[in-house]
Order: sequence, then structure tokens, then C-alpha cells
Amino acid sequence: MANKESCAVGGVCKLLVGGLLGAGIALLLAPQSGKKARKYLACCAKKVGGQANEAANDFVETLTDFVETAGNRAAEIFEESADLTQESKKALLAALEKGLQKLEEQRKKLADMLG
Repeated sequence: MANKESCAVGGVCKLLVGGLLGAGIALLLAPQSGKKARKYLACCAKKVGGQANEAANDFVETLTDFVETAGNRAAEIFEESADLTQESKKALLAALEKGLQKLEEQRKKLADMLG
């Protein structure tokens, strides 16, 4: 589920970068005054910045929901299975550690996206 979300965020970032590159090339080749071009660039930058913030906020919200759900589920499992075998407990802890690693990877990706 997190992998699917990271692919979506990556796709949005690629789209935004491609749009910025295309807009920059168009501005270089378009016959218009420098003042008009600067005004247009400022408007585009503001728009793209807003979209990037929105995408990051959506990503953080989704990730927060995932962590909350995983934490609640882990608490339920611990409560329901007080008599788990030692091996089952180790497997559960390993799964939780793997989830934490994935969460840290997603945090690093988001930090890289935000600069």
C-alpha cells in the first residue's frame, strides 16, 4: 500500500518537474518582454509550489493514517494474543520493525522531495 502511494507521489513530482522544464523552454523561445516573462514565471512558481505543498500534505496525511492504523492493529494483536508462542512474538516484532523501516524510507523520500 505504501509502495503504491510512493509511486503516485513520484509520478506527481515527475509531472511537476516536466512541467517546469517545459515552461522554462517555452519562455526562452517565446517572443515576449522580460518583465512579462518574469511575472509569468512568478505566477507559475507560486502555482507549482502550492501543488507541491498540497501533494506533500496529502502524503503526510496518508502516512499518518497508515501509522495510526498499524499501531492500533499491533495493540489489538498484543491484547488478543497474550498466550502467543515465543516464535510468534518474534515474528510479530520482526514485522513491526520492517514496518518501521518502510516508514523511515518514506520519511526520507518526503524529506528529499521537500528539499
